[in-house]
Amino acid sequence: MARILVIDDDEQVLDMLYESLTREGYDVLKASNGEQGLRLYREKSVDLIITDIIMPEKEGIETIIELRQDFPNVKIIAISGGGRAGTKDYLQMAKIFGVQRTFAKPVAREQLLDAIKELIKE
Repeated sequence: MARILVIDDDEQVLDMLYESLTREGYDVLKASNGEQGLRLYREKSVDLIITDIIMPEKEGIETIIELRQDFPNVKIIAISGGGRAGTKDYLQMAKIFGVQRTFAKPVAREQLLDAIKELIKE
């Protein structure tokens, strides 16, 4: 069973992704910010990370950069509901820093599941 780490400061999104992914048979770890997510990733074996971009303490772009530096082969999906710069800009920036897939919130469940299956097979 693949293990997925979901990082998002929005508790509703975190819970929704947790429920949806566990129903699909994934082992899911949750973190409410990038700092907590990095700590969990270093402690546990994880096959894929789904991270929000706009978060307190350590936001998504910082988290992605640190993950890429320390773990260049980690598989990452970035999600964002926007912010001052707009969803497209944040997700484009995430792609520049090496995430494999990006999704704007609200995330289409089937598209996300397809991306997860594809990335975990790689």
